[in-house]
Amino acid sequence: MDIKQNVQYLKGVGPKKAQALKRLGIENIYDLMTYYPRRYEDQSDINAISSLKAGQIANIQGKIVALADKNTRRGLKLLTVVLADDTGTIQLNFFNQDYLKKKLKQGTMMFVHGKIGFAYGGYGQLAVTQIISFDVEAEKSKEDTHCAFMPVYTLPDYIKPKDFRNLIEQVIASDIEFNDIVPDFIRSKYHLLMKKEAVEKIHFPKTKREIEEAKRSLIFEELFSIQAGLLFLKKQHTTRNKGIKFLPNSDLVANVLKAIPFELTQEQQKVWQEICHDMQSETQMQRLVQGDVGSGKTVIAILALVKAVENGYQGAMMAPTEILAIQHFDKLQSLLEPLNIKVGLLTGSLKAKQRREVVEGLADGSLDIVIGTHALIQDNIIFKNLGLVVTDEQHRFGVNQRAKLEDKGIDFLPDVLVMTATPIPRTMTLTVYGDLDVSFIKQLPPGRKPIRTFVRMPDRRELIYKFVRGEVQKGRQAYVVCPLIEESENSDAVSVEMIYDELTSGYLYGIRYGIRCALLHGKLSSKDKEQLLYDFLAGKIDVLISTTVIEVGVNVPNASIMVIEGAERFGLAQLHQLRGRIGRGEFASYCILINRGRNANSLERLHLMEKISDGFTLAEEDLRLRGPGQFFGSMQHGLPDLKIADVLNDINVLITARKEAQKALDFSIDKKALVELLQMQYKDKFIKIADN
Repeated sequence: MDIKQNVQYLKGVGPKKAQALKRLGIENIYDLMTYYPRRYEDQSDINAISSLKAGQIANIQGKIVALADKNTRRGLKLLTVVLADDTGTIQLNFFNQDYLKKKLKQGTMMFVHGKIGFAYGGYGQLAVTQIISFDVEAEKSKEDTHCAFMPVYTLPDYIKPKDFRNLIEQVIASDIEFNDIVPDFIRSKYHLLMKKEAVEKIHFPKTKREIEEAKRSLIFEELFSIQAGLLFLKKQHTTRNKGIKFLPNSDLVANVLKAIPFELTQEQQKVWQEICHDMQSETQMQRLVQGDVGSGKTVIAILALVKAVENGYQGAMMAPTEILAIQHFDKLQSLLEPLNIKVGLLTGSLKAKQRREVVEGLADGSLDIVIGTHALIQDNIIFKNLGLVVTDEQHRFGVNQRAKLEDKGIDFLPDVLVMTATPIPRTMTLTVYGDLDVSFIKQLPPGRKPIRTFVRMPDRRELIYKFVRGEVQKGRQAYVVCPLIEESENSDAVSVEMIYDELTSGYLYGIRYGIRCALLHGKLSSKDKEQLLYDFLAGKIDVLISTTVIEVGVNVPNASIMVIEGAERFGLAQLHQLRGRIGRGEFASYCILINRGRNANSLERLHLMEKISDGFTLAEEDLRLRGPGQFFGSMQHGLPDLKIADVLNDINVLITARKEAQKALDFSIDKKALVELLQMQYKDKFIKIADN
């Protein structure tokens, strides 16, 4: 059986069931076989019926000695089965399951896994009150061994667990082959199973040891294949893609360094040297700069763009929002135009004439640097001589968007500099950004004021907003952040609409206190969102009551207070990102986290925000406390969640797998099989590998 074959061709799968499986992400045999159990029911020990006690979860194996069916007073159909072993009998109750009458016959052997309780109306007689799973064993004798560890999958109600197990059993019984990506010498070194054997054992293990062996082998193989894929991608950039060999820095870069009104920190200097080394080599630069909020990444990007211009090339910088693009443009224009470097701005809201001038300037080379949004990757944008591409806030863009901007180069691929203020634990960058060289800026520039952070309960809200009023009346501005846009029946989280109505008619009542408030959330049009941010930046709004749309996108030096309602709803890394919107000016800044949760752990987690100001440390803590969860998806780098590995618990395996993949990539990995595996596992996420 071919692992690429659609599941619809399996026995028992018609179009309807195929659609149900597709909703789980299962389209072909490979998807089915790599949909691993989330846990196992230990059915290795059979309990004697005479030893059972109410409340315990037990495994019972016996012969059906009696069956009876009747209608209950409530109109339910009750099928009662009496099961016996050598020590006694016990009752099983099945409600509204008429089909079982044909399947369950007197004298048949049966295995039941479930919770023991007292039978209804049974005068103290025990029964299986909650049947978790059961198997009818037909002509088997009770001495036959039952499946010791029953796999349990995460399945919706419309897919029966037994039907799902039957599909996997059907595939395993056929002649199915998997490509083994991990070379034999590595498999032997770490005592790993072949993939086919590991897949069979993960689904139908006979012992605990088989579960552990299969898990260990599949975790290693998954992490190894990802690392090999990312390293392969990186190698393609360095061998096939001829880069631009820039000359060492000259007068223009020196003049910009003089024009910057501060000295670079040690870490900024180190990262700048790494970028210079990359740009001066013959291979294409592919570097990620991770810097905490306010660490000075933009200055490094400016220097790199100027280096490209100094060598006769153009530079492009893509930002996730229009207002951020405009702020970058204003900064670059004021710094660089006195040095005769022409800077342009390209966003979706430009008037036709302005847009035409920028497009023409890029095509004829009269514009040296362009700052823009997604508008930069449109097909009609042509550069005369693109030498450097900078992507700001990388986690807001997908891999394909980044690649599309790179493809604007003509004779040579431009160097690529990627920046993110989203702190990612150092070890996680191996998996999330394994195809890039990584630089870190952790040190904040001198003069940046610390943000004082406090965790408070809702009973302090009157005092909190009295403090906000006082700061606004001194001339400062404030953010109030909420987790939801509108109230939800399924959640008790506070909504931004509810908080806006409450504050503007109470604590921040405009007519009484002279405070101008505005409401901002993701359902507003892009134009309306941008206008509100402009007005806030211009000081026309005192308090911006918002969802997390302000997490990235605007630098307002006068904003010195942030109140986060329902702070327990956010991860530490996201709270830190939000907090980074304030503390950007000369004023003392305050972040107040209002905890509405009743969980002691979430309160302890929030208190870390009071003690820790370093985003990387908080990201490590967030990962430790909350688990990886949707980490890959949230990075938008093209990697979905892992199927079996857990980056937090398997970090040592990840490091080992990467080390072995580096050794094996040149001579012992079947590149074709690797590409095929990554395409099957991640669909179009690794499309760039397949394209090269």
